[in-house]
Amino acid sequence: MARVYQPAGWSPLHWLGGYNESMSAIEPFTLKLRDGRELFGVVHSAKQSGPRPTIVACHGFKGFMDWGFFPVLADLLAERGFTVVRFNFTGSGMRPGDVLVTDTEAFRRATFSQDVSDLGSVLAALGTEIGDGLIDGQRIGLFGHSRGGGIATLAAAHETWRKRLRALVTWAAVSSFERLTLEEKEVCLRRGYLTVINSRTGQELTVDAMVREDLERFRRRLDPLAAAATRQAPWLILHGDQDETVPLEEAHLLASQAAAPCELRVVSDGDHTFGVRHPFGGPTPQLVEALNATQEWFRRHLG
Repeated sequence: MARVYQPAGWSPLHWLGGYNESMSAIEPFTLKLRDGRELFGVVHSAKQSGPRPTIVACHGFKGFMDWGFFPVLADLLAERGFTVVRFNFTGSGMRPGDVLVTDTEAFRRATFSQDVSDLGSVLAALGTEIGDGLIDGQRIGLFGHSRGGGIATLAAAHETWRKRLRALVTWAAVSSFERLTLEEKEVCLRRGYLTVINSRTGQELTVDAMVREDLERFRRRLDPLAAAATRQAPWLILHGDQDETVPLEEAHLLASQAAAPCELRVVSDGDHTFGVRHPFGGPTPQLVEALNATQEWFRRHLG
């Protein structure tokens, strides 16, 4: 069971260095997948050359690699000596620089299995098609937020990566990909799709019924709780006690099922995004706390 840590008397002054835009060198990449799709991402690296411990960051549902705190986190970790890879899942429907979801069909048909495959492709390409000369293949860590936290947990438990990954940090991670009410499931089955609203853009988007079919068909392999019990990488679970999207109870559930080593840290007054919105408007105390804990965890286990 995870050790639960809740800070007392924390101060935002604890942030180890402020955020300044473009602290790291940034190199874009395009990864050609086997089925012909393209996956887009960027690599952040420190000014020093040579292989560095590496962190791959996974965004959540309706998110993307440039959302809010992702560039901030990547720059901060790069300044601390890590190489950081952030990317768009192919089902995000967004290309680099997009403001709106432009590929609505990709979004509509994005399955959880596809997300797992995307992350596996990124991990397999590290040091060759991604970050050539910048990746220390013996020191790889994963970061994920929300749905991306669940996907990162699955990857950390996958037989291909279980013994190769050295650290895992998740923020507001889901304990299950089953997020629909019974009524929503019935609507999805009847119509063949479900409508969702992107609160950031106001876009009305659809999710195909095949996404539910994927979850039903591969439920056992798409189970973050089962993955929590079998992954080996030291895991830091961060979750806000005011999370309106993924209840704090899910973090406690993940921690209760997690094999050691694992630690749960509860961020007081933290919502699902630790007070951050898009575009990024500056750090909040909750984000600073999350950034501190994250960099310290990666430095301890990858540094």
